[in-house]
Amino acid sequence: MTSTTTNTGRRWGRFALHYVEMIIAMFVGMFALGLLQSAIGLGLSYDQQPELWYLSMAFNMSVGMAVWMRIRGHGWGATLEMCAAMFVPVVPLFPLLWLGVIDGGGLMVVAHVAMFPLMLAAMFRRLDEYAGCAH
Repeated sequence: MTSTTTNTGRRWGRFALHYVEMIIAMFVGMFALGLLQSAIGLGLSYDQQPELWYLSMAFNMSVGMAVWMRIRGHGWGATLEMCAAMFVPVVPLFPLLWLGVIDGGGLMVVAHVAMFPLMLAAMFRRLDEYAGCAH
């Protein structure tokens, strides 16, 4: 292998590692803060309060990702872009929910599926940061 091939492989390896780290941090935040909310009586139902439930879940996931990104040395711009990927899916989905086109369960599924490519888009926007030097 040439030096260029090795460096390219390392860059994409760092990029992939960051993506996996974000998914793990997202789920840790969602589960840990969700359990805390339930323990103090703030549990929400996507059937009864889908808007609040989704916003709460997106906030919880964002906290997990933001904490990990800051620990890894990322700036606030990159951190907030990654967190925005948790909230952006509701822009087209809330009106569909209000019109009865989808229900709370549909909101949950579509939003979760949309988050992953949105996270990748945020990462490609700052490719050098995520694939460059390790944080």
